[in-house]
Amino acid sequence: MSSYLIKNTTIVNEGKSVSGDVLIKNGRIEKIGDSIDTKNAIQEINGENQYLLPGVIDDQVHFREPGLTHKATIYTESKAAVAGGVTSFMEMPNTNPPVFTQSLLEDKYAIGAETSLANYSFFMGTSQDNLEEILRTNEKKNEVCGVKIFMGSSTGNLLVDNPIQLERIFEGSELLIATHCEEESVIKRNKAALDAIKAQLDPSDHPIIRNEEACFESSFKAIQLAKKFDARLHILHISTAKELQLFSNMLPLSEKRITAEVCIHHLHFTADDYAIQGNLIKCNPAIKAPLNRTALWEGLLNDQLDIIATDHAPHTWEEKQGAYANAHAGLPLVQHSLMLMLKYVKEGKLSMEKMVEKMSHAVATCFQIKERGFIREGYHADLVLVKESPYTVSKDTILYKCGWSPLEGITFPYQVNSTFINGRLVYHLGQFDETQKGQRLQFTRK
Repeated sequence: MSSYLIKNTTIVNEGKSVSGDVLIKNGRIEKIGDSIDTKNAIQEINGENQYLLPGVIDDQVHFREPGLTHKATIYTESKAAVAGGVTSFMEMPNTNPPVFTQSLLEDKYAIGAETSLANYSFFMGTSQDNLEEILRTNEKKNEVCGVKIFMGSSTGNLLVDNPIQLERIFEGSELLIATHCEEESVIKRNKAALDAIKAQLDPSDHPIIRNEEACFESSFKAIQLAKKFDARLHILHISTAKELQLFSNMLPLSEKRITAEVCIHHLHFTADDYAIQGNLIKCNPAIKAPLNRTALWEGLLNDQLDIIATDHAPHTWEEKQGAYANAHAGLPLVQHSLMLMLKYVKEGKLSMEKMVEKMSHAVATCFQIKERGFIREGYHADLVLVKESPYTVSKDTILYKCGWSPLEGITFPYQVNSTFINGRLVYHLGQFDETQKGQRLQFTRK
């Protein structure tokens, strides 16, 4: 296995930015120091004028394999992720077929082992009638990232709104339970009200149909269930100011039983953007009025929101066109999440150290990922070198299989130069080393 010495870089880690060197050996971070010299033959990388960050860990992506591979595959989207500085991902169960059995879950791990350039984990899916299979995941609590429940946003037979089934899952699961929270009854009521007064809906109606009330009611229900059974709950993609009152910053993250994330599109876009972006930014939960974006930034900075993720959800260009009612919901984002947040660092919205905390450290802590997410001696060498240099999103540089991005035309102030995964330089200045694949994430749950 190759060894590397990254020299004269700025190491951003655990709330500090310091100049120094990092030695990578046997897939691990061997040494961190002010100045490291080695007599052995080693590949040296000049990190001058670059920032060395722990690799981004994205806890919510949809890579569409198996069954929906006309949109994306684990290979194509992991490659895009690596180019964007994402070294590990956790992928959702709404594929075809949905991941409702242990056998189907392991099938996805087999695809990851064979094709993923990044490290990987996969959520166990839930339905109204697969409780036995869900609870069998307890036997793999150190090998599986969590259990996913769609408590709204009807997605085939993945919607779980039966109160008895929900209680049994929250009572029985020993893993982190990740929830998509939108109240289906509120969504249906809102849509019926609009249908009664409009002949045809358009993208600007999306946040009216999937409004603040729908999100709050479902998140509140999930939290009540988690408190009743002392379950470990993580609510995905918070999108409203109202929901923030449900989350606390009074405890350290490692002690929280209820956590929440915000996604980059809810930090970047508002409902005003439907006028130009239209269906391209249609997603669930919806991008909402500007006051929500302002509140989400406040909640992120004061630690009510614990993690930044993408909810990367690619669809083909054709699937996003036409009438609002027929356009698929979801945005491809994983290649550009780090660069977008670095744009906000440059603009002074948050510090580089805070960004690293929310995209790497906090994800590792929240999910109890073993030996990743930090630049520490002995940890896996999942690292990213970024440099202040303009980068414009264009179709020529997009690596998603779907071939488009809602961020096209934006020029970011930083770009990713190098991505190390398990101590190997997998991406460097536009070139990939695909000779080794990522590893299955491991967890340290008791």
